[in-house]
Amino acid sequence: MTEPKKYNPTDLEQKWYAYWLAHNYFHSTPDARTPYTIVIPPPNVTGVLHMGHMLNNTIQDVLIRRARLKGFNACWVPGTDHASIATEAKVVAKLKEQGIQKSDLTREEFLVHAWEWTHQYGGVILEQLKKLGCSCDWQRTKFTMDDELSASVIKVFVDLYNKGQIYRGHRMVNWDPEAKTTLSDEEVIYEERQGFLYHLKYQIEGTNEYLIIATTRPETIFGDTAICINPNDERWQHLKGKKAIVPICNRVIPIIEDEYVDVEFGTGCLKVTPAHDPNDKVLGDKHQLEVIDIFNDDATLNSYGLHYAGKDRFVVRKEIVAELEAKDLLAKKETYTNKVGTSERTKAVIEPRLSDQWFLKMDTLIQPAIKAVLEDESIKLYPKKFENTYRHWVENVRDWNISRQLWWGQQIPAYYYGEGKNQFVVAETKAEALVLAKEKSGNAQLTEADLRQDEDALDTWFSSWLWPMSVFNGILEPNNPEIEYYYPTNDLVTGPDILFFWVTRMIVAGFEYKGARPFSNVYLTGLVRDKQRRKMSKSLGNSPDALKLIADYGADGVRVGLLLSSAAGNDLLFDEALCQQGKGFGNKLWNAFQLVKGWQVDTVDQPAASKLALQWFDAKFNAVLTEVEDHFEKYRISDALMAIYKLAWDDFCAWLLEMVKPEYGKPMDKATYEGVVAAFENLLKLLHPFMPFLTEEIWQSLAPRTPEQALIVATYPTVQPYDEKLLAEFDFAAEVIAGIRTVRKEKNIPFKTPLSLSVLNKEQVSNRFDAVITKMGGLEAIAEVSTAIEGAMSFRVKASEYFIPMGGAVNVEEELKKLQEELTYTQGFLASVRKKLSNEKFVNSAPAQVVDNERKKEADALAKIATIEKAIDTLSK
Repeated sequence: MTEPKKYNPTDLEQKWYAYWLAHNYFHSTPDARTPYTIVIPPPNVTGVLHMGHMLNNTIQDVLIRRARLKGFNACWVPGTDHASIATEAKVVAKLKEQGIQKSDLTREEFLVHAWEWTHQYGGVILEQLKKLGCSCDWQRTKFTMDDELSASVIKVFVDLYNKGQIYRGHRMVNWDPEAKTTLSDEEVIYEERQGFLYHLKYQIEGTNEYLIIATTRPETIFGDTAICINPNDERWQHLKGKKAIVPICNRVIPIIEDEYVDVEFGTGCLKVTPAHDPNDKVLGDKHQLEVIDIFNDDATLNSYGLHYAGKDRFVVRKEIVAELEAKDLLAKKETYTNKVGTSERTKAVIEPRLSDQWFLKMDTLIQPAIKAVLEDESIKLYPKKFENTYRHWVENVRDWNISRQLWWGQQIPAYYYGEGKNQFVVAETKAEALVLAKEKSGNAQLTEADLRQDEDALDTWFSSWLWPMSVFNGILEPNNPEIEYYYPTNDLVTGPDILFFWVTRMIVAGFEYKGARPFSNVYLTGLVRDKQRRKMSKSLGNSPDALKLIADYGADGVRVGLLLSSAAGNDLLFDEALCQQGKGFGNKLWNAFQLVKGWQVDTVDQPAASKLALQWFDAKFNAVLTEVEDHFEKYRISDALMAIYKLAWDDFCAWLLEMVKPEYGKPMDKATYEGVVAAFENLLKLLHPFMPFLTEEIWQSLAPRTPEQALIVATYPTVQPYDEKLLAEFDFAAEVIAGIRTVRKEKNIPFKTPLSLSVLNKEQVSNRFDAVITKMGGLEAIAEVSTAIEGAMSFRVKASEYFIPMGGAVNVEEELKKLQEELTYTQGFLASVRKKLSNEKFVNSAPAQVVDNERKKEADALAKIATIEKAIDTLSK
């Protein structure tokens, strides 16, 4: 195989991904090995690759590739989520463009369009993950609407209903008027928004007296069915038993008493709108008030809104305020900040609404999930700080509203056989439902045609909470060989924003249906933000095109760039320069490979410096490997990469290759060459999970390999004992070499000019690395001396002092002239700085930081002058 001279990421990526697929390295089947399993957090079926996906899936691929190298049976299950709200919204929008309204279609007709959309766009993001290098078992790709997975959802619904855990209730729910569906409490985001507090005048029936009532939502007066006062509020004792008139609609409503009313807020009087406020609903039930729903499902007003019927709630708010003002029914309007609930998916303002919905009782189901994370820690969260967030959710859990007013999703398996509220049965199939309906109704004449299935679909999360089990068909066949082998899975990598939506619920489902945790570790990544700490979004235009980044910097470069700045749980401040750094690192490795491949090998003796250099790198490698293993154990993936990065860039490229490099035109001995190649191969194994393409290319180019010998299935190094004293001695030698190089740089002495090195106080220093120092420093000899050498350049490393006699290495006269010129310039610079600092006006009026900078310049100039004067003194002797 002839490798190209230039590193071209695109060519390598296409070549090696095709090679890996052709040899089926990603596929897993149960065998005698220990399994290592990851299930992908399924992206929306309509999604495209963005920076969050890039980070999340890079981390998963690092973990899965490392496990494969470590000899585990690595299985990474990919797939997509049907994303009911998001997908249905896109299908509805597409139909609208074609002049088709959803309301004009039957459910079956609409689902044809939804499946067409899914087939057209559903595979896009998975294909894009391949560009990133993700080594998923593509043969196992799942979709949450696959037949098996849908059947699993229905089976679980029926089971939980039969256990009394699922019930139907008429409750106040969160209504998304844009998606036209309910949302669970967890899908509502509360945002502080500035609005107004409107003080409305309600006339007391039969009098000219008015009550002033404050509200942020004047449009809801059409649903008012009472006014409530606190019975202990002395201001309103005279209103007990009386009635009031609602402004504009002129409906007469009772004035009721309840201690719920806060006498300190507003006027101490509360308008009660049971259909549109959860707290008002509680009051309404307690006092048996009428319930008037004033909204259509798109949050326009219905006929109860009188002349505002058909208008949007926010349009009505402006118009009704104007009408109230015109009729002198608005006492005042003041600025007011309150929290407004918005839809996590559509961003629409949520409307509280009474509705018949399906709920899952969570109080008992949640208990094993509390114990697993917060008590016995059989499931660990990384970073640990997220346990507090988890605790807050699980200890304050509410019943889960699992029904959605959508057609895209698993249809709720409830079948109505009559018009009564409880005239329904729950079953997996219509045939089973008919048997139950006949039994429950006592009507043996019922047919399937008499049954009407509930129109609602289940919440998407009610499907994906089964994901670690359903991808292995563990619900329909609870003891099949695959679920028994792969479950529980090992690691879950996801974002903290779905810690409750998905992670917690998977834990609940796992204990309920397998009696075991679904995974052992949850690695929570941060959000990807821009350099200004803003969240990536299309609207801000700050989200880079993920595929363009891969095209520009290579998948390896992008992976390295993302991970170098991504500590667990902390937001990643993305900068494209990071990807450039990743690509630069790839170039460094490629150049190192070209250097090694370019060496001529012959049967010559191994130099002492080369033998020692290989011993040192072996020790250094094992020290770093120990550190890397610790980082992985604690899920510090970025720290692991940084340690390997330094090992490759500094220790391998900058030190080892330089220490063993033969003189120009001379061959390298076989032992050293084989040692360098072995070291390079071990380094490639550590790097492979992070940079799979480049490392496979170099690995395959270093020696002929069979498919069984590919890097992707090589054996990961294990930590071997290493000599810590050897590492310490090298670090000392490195400082000596750095001192010599500094002298050469300062004195402009070329490397080919040999120098002599003398050392004072070397009793505590090993001679082991003298051969390396001689080679790397370009020395002709190292000698020990008992006194300082006059007229020599010197530097200190710990207690030892080193001298380099200048002799003929430099022209003393020219050097003195150069130093004198530098001294004169620096003294002039110092004078100008001091002149500025002696100016009281400058010191007193300039910003403190500016003055501090000038004082630092003064101190630096003084130090530089002292150094130059010492050098002049040394050369003059």
